[in-house]
Amino acid sequence: MKTSGIEFINRGTVTSPRGFVAGATHAGIKKDPVSLDLGILSSEASCATAGMFTQTRIISAPVRLDRQRLQEGRATAIVTNSGCSNSYTGEQGMADAIEMAALAAEGIGIDAEEVLVASTGVTGQLLPMELIKSGISQVILDSDGGHDLARAIMTTDTVPKEAAVFVKAGDIEFTIGGVAKGSGMIHPNMATMFCFLTTDAAVELGFLKSALQKAMSLSLHMITIDGDTSPSDTVVLMANGLAGNEVIIAGNRQAEIFQEALNEICIFFAKALARDGEGATRLIEVTVNGGLNDREAGLAARSVVSSTLVKTAVYGGDPNWDRIIMALSNSGAEIDESKIDLTIGDVPMLKNSKPLTFSEARVIAALKQDVVPIAINFNLGTGSATAWGCDMSEAYVTINSEYMT
Repeated sequence: MKTSGIEFINRGTVTSPRGFVAGATHAGIKKDPVSLDLGILSSEASCATAGMFTQTRIISAPVRLDRQRLQEGRATAIVTNSGCSNSYTGEQGMADAIEMAALAAEGIGIDAEEVLVASTGVTGQLLPMELIKSGISQVILDSDGGHDLARAIMTTDTVPKEAAVFVKAGDIEFTIGGVAKGSGMIHPNMATMFCFLTTDAAVELGFLKSALQKAMSLSLHMITIDGDTSPSDTVVLMANGLAGNEVIIAGNRQAEIFQEALNEICIFFAKALARDGEGATRLIEVTVNGGLNDREAGLAARSVVSSTLVKTAVYGGDPNWDRIIMALSNSGAEIDESKIDLTIGDVPMLKNSKPLTFSEARVIAALKQDVVPIAINFNLGTGSATAWGCDMSEAYVTINSEYMT
């Protein structure tokens, strides 16, 4: 049951929680002279910090650095850039990431070990450190700076992605905010995404880590755009405790409310990233019920939103439901081919795996909605899951064939 005390804040962003400031500038990393491409997020107090990163075998220098620095679970700031991902850059890339953090720390007046780094953009190129040095000195931190930070991390994104929720339940009152980016190379278990989350709640580190992992499993691990992932994926959750609440620990009522609020904002970002997929015109939402368990349902839901044939069928408004069944059969989930129910939009297509008579025009209309819901029931158990993706248009090919030109 959703807690009534969780409300999205109008124009909420990563600096909506108390004690967080941010800023951004155009350092010249991107060719467009008006694009913001370098930013800093900082807290007035050191934060309990949890991070989750790319699962690829070859990782960027910033990810290597952040993994090292988060072993103690503390951070105060993040310095980030777009236009160059500082990946496949060897030891020089690592030296540049360390220097980037040190420059930001000097400007803020904190220990360099408390600064994380995140870089996104073209791979295989060294950071333009002279531009980075000059740019960091130009960044002005402000409590309203989250909006600029959301723009500074964009690559092929068409819109900035930011949100915040305010939570008030009894004597519990805190805020969770965030910014995210991601439009291509998006696939389950992380992708070319950044998601920087902040809260002014006081949260015990062990619970903070588990809460982030659970929220991710329901949201950012349940999206796909094109089936590819990158070396730079970074999700960070920082808690500075300035709300003055009793420290939230696992197992109490405060933990339940915090988890629910974190889930809400992470699901918001999951939908926002999927909706803004490269060349996308529609958001696809696949819900699977009746799986043997939640894991099995998740496998099936992700398989459907990952299918190129399903994505192109949605783009073309083609009511070819067998593509969905194909994706389910390739998912690895346990399926009884005699028990599947399928609905597209509000049009039932299959009942106990038997094709139903349906209006083709109604299905086409459902496939052309801004949000295309696909509901599946395996009728095997109580497992359920929802995954999000997008259609695939000609524009996807154009964007990715001209990425560096």
